[in-house]
Amino acid sequence: MAKMEVKTSLLDNMIGVGDMVLLEPLNEETFINNLKKRFDHNEIYTYIGSVVVSVNPYRSLPIYSPEKVEDYRNRNFYELSPHIFALSDEAYRSLRDQDKDQCILITGESGAGKTEASKLVMSYVAAVCGKGAEVNQVKEQLLQSNPVLEAFGNAKTVRNDNSSRFGKYMDIEFDFKGDPLGGVISNYLLEKSRVVKQPRGERNFHVFYQLLSGASEELLNKLKLERDFSRYNYLSLDSAKVNGVDDAANFRTVRNAMQIVGFMDHEAESVLEVVAAVLKLGNIEFKPESRVNGLDESKIKDKNELKEICELTGIDQSVLERAFSFRTVEAKQEKVSTTLNVAQAYYARDALAKNLYSRLFSWLVNRINESIKAQTKVRKKVMGVLDIYGFEIFEDNSFEQFIINYCNEKLQQIFIELTLKEEQEEYIREDIEWTHIDYFNNAIICDLIENNTNGILAMLDEECLRPGTVTDETFLEKLNQVCATHQHFESRMSKCSRFLNDTSLPHSCFRIQHYAGKVLYQVEGFVDKNNDLLYRDLSQAMWKAGHTLIKSLFPEGNPAKINLKRPPTAGSQFKASVATLMKNLQTKNPNYIRCIKPNDKKAAHIFNEALVCHQIRYLGLLENVRVRRAGYAFRQAYEPCLERYKMLCKQTWPHWKGPARAGVEVLFNELEIPVEEYSFGRSKIFIRNPRTLFKLEDLRKQRLEDLATLIQKIYRGWKCRTHFLLMRKSQIVIAAWYRRYAQQKRYQQIKSSALVIQSYIRGWKARKILRELKHQKRCEEAATTIAAYWHGTQVRREYRKFFRANAGKKIYEFTIQRIVQKYFLEMKNKMPSLSPIDKNWPSRPYLFLDSTHKELKRIFHLWRCKKYRDQFTDQKKLIYEEKLEASELFKDKKALYPSSVGQPFQGAYLEINKNPKYKKLKDAIEEKIIIAEVVNKINRANGKSTSRIFLLTNNNLLLADQKSGQIKSEVPLVDVTKVSMSSQNDGFFAIHLKEQGSEAASKGDFLFSSEHLIEMATKLYRTTLSQTKQKLNIEISDEFLVQFRQDKVCVKFIQGNQKNGSVPTCKRKNNRLLEVAVP
Repeated sequence: MAKMEVKTSLLDNMIGVGDMVLLEPLNEETFINNLKKRFDHNEIYTYIGSVVVSVNPYRSLPIYSPEKVEDYRNRNFYELSPHIFALSDEAYRSLRDQDKDQCILITGESGAGKTEASKLVMSYVAAVCGKGAEVNQVKEQLLQSNPVLEAFGNAKTVRNDNSSRFGKYMDIEFDFKGDPLGGVISNYLLEKSRVVKQPRGERNFHVFYQLLSGASEELLNKLKLERDFSRYNYLSLDSAKVNGVDDAANFRTVRNAMQIVGFMDHEAESVLEVVAAVLKLGNIEFKPESRVNGLDESKIKDKNELKEICELTGIDQSVLERAFSFRTVEAKQEKVSTTLNVAQAYYARDALAKNLYSRLFSWLVNRINESIKAQTKVRKKVMGVLDIYGFEIFEDNSFEQFIINYCNEKLQQIFIELTLKEEQEEYIREDIEWTHIDYFNNAIICDLIENNTNGILAMLDEECLRPGTVTDETFLEKLNQVCATHQHFESRMSKCSRFLNDTSLPHSCFRIQHYAGKVLYQVEGFVDKNNDLLYRDLSQAMWKAGHTLIKSLFPEGNPAKINLKRPPTAGSQFKASVATLMKNLQTKNPNYIRCIKPNDKKAAHIFNEALVCHQIRYLGLLENVRVRRAGYAFRQAYEPCLERYKMLCKQTWPHWKGPARAGVEVLFNELEIPVEEYSFGRSKIFIRNPRTLFKLEDLRKQRLEDLATLIQKIYRGWKCRTHFLLMRKSQIVIAAWYRRYAQQKRYQQIKSSALVIQSYIRGWKARKILRELKHQKRCEEAATTIAAYWHGTQVRREYRKFFRANAGKKIYEFTIQRIVQKYFLEMKNKMPSLSPIDKNWPSRPYLFLDSTHKELKRIFHLWRCKKYRDQFTDQKKLIYEEKLEASELFKDKKALYPSSVGQPFQGAYLEINKNPKYKKLKDAIEEKIIIAEVVNKINRANGKSTSRIFLLTNNNLLLADQKSGQIKSEVPLVDVTKVSMSSQNDGFFAIHLKEQGSEAASKGDFLFSSEHLIEMATKLYRTTLSQTKQKLNIEISDEFLVQFRQDKVCVKFIQGNQKNGSVPTCKRKNNRLLEVAVP
């Protein structure tokens, strides 16, 4: 039997209502109460159909673990409790399996958790898609792009410590298997005004604080920065430090993320140099000066900051200083240069800082896109993630809030359109009659803002381009003229406000009735912010920078490419970007995440109902619910519906044999549900009213309780029967084992009794047999003894006569035999050691064994000598043969001999084969070298010695220079006639040569001194004997003659005291005498 799969549902163990479509009754109060109830139970996600509503908990919750990822992987959207992972999985599976491009739209106001939601979506997709080295690298790069963009695009605000101050849309590209290939990031409207000014209680962008906190001293010195925040005018000091935020650690994270994404080291350094330049721009201050013509101009107070900026950026100081003091206006062929007063100079400085940072941010986005873009050109599937600012209503709302709210109007418009489209497509697909749904269409508000003829943005652009004096007041007057009759536009002078009692509406403001509520906008700054003007002198100064990155950020500064055409305004650029975004979103299947902020204190466990109510209104969540439930509030496929409610009908319980739709029809007919409350689609059952669904749930709950009671009853009966049968079986087993035990015990008693009786009987029989055997043995022994005595008497009587004649000889032989036997046995135990030099031998016990004793000693000595010789290797035998030869030649003849006995004969003392110094000498000798030793050659003229290498081979005797290794003399062994030496303790010896021999022999005999005289003479003797078959004459005498060329010199050895210790000395006395003094 197959194991039944346990299925869960959104409706199981539901806290409040998991899907707001099922909320009954539906109104603002019940909507908020349901959110609060779920929030209090840590249920931060709630559905509105396929839309996920997320409430920021302001704390970490254990609902994003790898186990949770696996729980939601490949599961139906409504199968588990609401979660952002469910929406991410639905979008990913639709992209992978159905080949539908997806987009995930994340909206909500600042601090609602949009950035964290986008991270969770990306982390889930990264966790469930494929694995592999390349895939993991792409996933890591996509994830690590977030820290970089957050550092440069996020800031601390009064509502959020990590508020995104730009809109981000990322297209993640996948291959046909669903593995990520890369991505493309688009950014929208960076809040660059924050660079130069921040509201009270807020900070500048994170990267400034991270750089000053986390950079090393060496890097700060290189960037000409100091760690103190108070040194920089662009950094607000009242909130420089944020609780729970480690700027230094975040800086290290950003540097690591840049490296992972693919930034080169020099690129990262260039980015930080630009950031440092922006910081230092805020420290430039101006002072007024009056010219002769009466015009005001400005001068820089302290040029040290300007100098450091120029050193960082590679700009000529005079060029940048002039750009801050003058403005050049070009019109056709004319150029007009005007001075800037202090206010204009400060405006130019701030405009440069804002443009420099904004363009750097755009460059960062493009650089990240180069790294994370897909490398292959195959067809790609795309999942877009839109993390964009939510609807903003502040006390003072300016141009930025107007643009942001315009974007949210467009998103609300596409949200309503796509939601209705999705509903209508499902109704058509399921063959359900579509009913018209009334809803508020905010197209009229979008038209008020973006109309190309009389829209607010078009009039703002027209006002910016109009010649003459242009101010924010003239722009407001134009709005009052054109938009006065529009029902969603209000101002103090408009027709719509004439009948209003709201006298608090200021003169310099206008109000727009957005879909989320009324917003009052201050017109101050609209024209300047829309112009986004940067003086051409500053652009050209930046283009002249030696800094490659800064130069690339200002291409319009190139004098060769001067364009007199006015650049597009910020409003028109944003309008085009939003249009492109909307067009992109309409090509994809949408998925929505609506983020809600529960309180303004950024604290956990606090739910401010008024704040949440405001967000519900401007997000249009109630209207979203009404759109979803305008037709049918709930729909479900037939199979899971039948599986969930089959226990409510006897015909479908426990198993339905037919089609699932037929089973649902039988089920609903059995329950007598009104026909108008439901409708059958092609694959789903549609339920009109949530009350019907809750009725089904109540019936199911009651039926489950009844089934549980029935199961308990059956289980208890089964358990009691099983227990009784087990007890009965146990009783039978116990009785059987007891009977077996009793029989075994009785048997053992009988067996032990039989054994005792047997043992007694066997003992009696054994003793009886033993007595009989003993009696028989005694009889046999008695008979044997009598027979022995009788036979002895007969033998003695028969051989008595022979015994008397031969008794002496027999006794003598027997005694001698016993003595010899005893002698050999004693010798066996008294044998000496096997060492040949051991002289010990046992003493002779008897005189008649004297010759035998000596012969045995000789035989034993020969035997142990043979045993000793058998242990020798061939090399060792050769050494002992040489030692024996030396003994025969020099023992008792040369006083030096006894000290050489213990020294082994090595021969090759110089190791010519291994020493690279003698490579040349080794190559010159082809024969085997027997001796290689350094000797002292005695000079024939004065008796002084010279070091030479003495080489003996199989056929020759060679002398070579010790330093160079060059062969000086070579004498064949056949030319050596004799070797002479003294009998004293010295190393002098002479080698006598034939008179008519080799070229070396013609110079006379050689006289040497060596520490290894005995070895050299012995080896020379043996080698000469081996080659010439003649024994070499070795003369040992204290006086001998040597032939030096034509002269014969007597070498005489005498005893004498030496100045240099025990070293013999040689001295030439006269032409005929060479005297050697030996100590």
